[in-house]
Amino acid sequence: MRIESAPDAVILVGGMGTRLRPLTLSAPKPMLPTAGVPFLTHLLCRIQDAGLTHVVLGTSFKAEVFEQHFGTGEELGLEIEYVTEDEPLGTGGAIRNVLPHLRADTVVVFNGDVLGGTDVRAVLRTHVDADADVTLHLVRVSDPRPFGCVQTDSDGRVTAFLEKTQDPPTDQINAGCYVFQREWIEKIPSGRPVSVEREVFPALLSGGTRVFGHIDSAYWRDMGTVDDFVAGSADLVRGIAPSPALIGARGESLVDPSAAVAPGVVLIGGTVLGARVTVGAGARLDGAVVFDGAHVEAGAVIERSILGYDCRIGPRALVRDSVVGDGASVGARCELLRGARVWPNVMLPDGGVRFSANV
Repeated sequence: MRIESAPDAVILVGGMGTRLRPLTLSAPKPMLPTAGVPFLTHLLCRIQDAGLTHVVLGTSFKAEVFEQHFGTGEELGLEIEYVTEDEPLGTGGAIRNVLPHLRADTVVVFNGDVLGGTDVRAVLRTHVDADADVTLHLVRVSDPRPFGCVQTDSDGRVTAFLEKTQDPPTDQINAGCYVFQREWIEKIPSGRPVSVEREVFPALLSGGTRVFGHIDSAYWRDMGTVDDFVAGSADLVRGIAPSPALIGARGESLVDPSAAVAPGVVLIGGTVLGARVTVGAGARLDGAVVFDGAHVEAGAVIERSILGYDCRIGPRALVRDSVVGDGASVGARCELLRGARVWPNVMLPDGGVRFSANV
């Protein structure tokens, strides 16, 4: 097989991001700030770096936000089109829904909530070398039990899609990147919800279609949960996760030039401070993601947590493994621990929430 022209890129960004609420009440998950830019920017730069220039975004929830930010894509060296689902169509239905906007015979589909480091060009080479109809990027993980697994034979041909199990027969999981020949997208049923994982791929296997895997151990993280979002952002800042969107040396923190940081502040663990953030004297932030306009007052401690736009954390408050929504205020000496979530604009009084009896 030869690819006669640059493949199209399709990014699925229609999900509601419920596991990241309350942050996703005001913004789609792929638009949340991640290491200084909207998360989707990292994927778009990877696509451009691989030589793909025509991108179709399959949108749904708060669809207008994507076009407002990225426009035509010209600033990133891309040509971006937007296709909005009137009702949720699932992963397979979303791919079929963008068909009228595709130009190439080869199409690379990306889940818009995955932070990855694999070489897109290498996935395309596997697709060509195998003369495949469909190629899946499969990543090896140390613990595949939380994921559905994908088995392949010695030639890399996919033989089975397996549900989650406590005794997985392979460490290969679906990494959320697929290469389709256009004719196979045309075969996906239109006008109804379709799951690419549960319906399309099993049907392809049963029909004898040439489905292959590109298998590697590249950096991979599903950014759908708070823990993974915080860890992925920190990995980008520290250079553990690669991204063409971040150029230059990276270290323990990434601070916007407009942020104001008082003396004695500790910023470690891949902490990110957005625009106009203020941090008071003696505060300690370890693995924190702080959105634009937030205020962290003196002596506060923020660990592995996300602070939404324009929120306030009072003096000596402790926020650990938690989320504070946009515009919320956490009073002095409050403690938020172990998955606590404060909804937007909620006001917690000084000492109003404690997880211990300490004064």
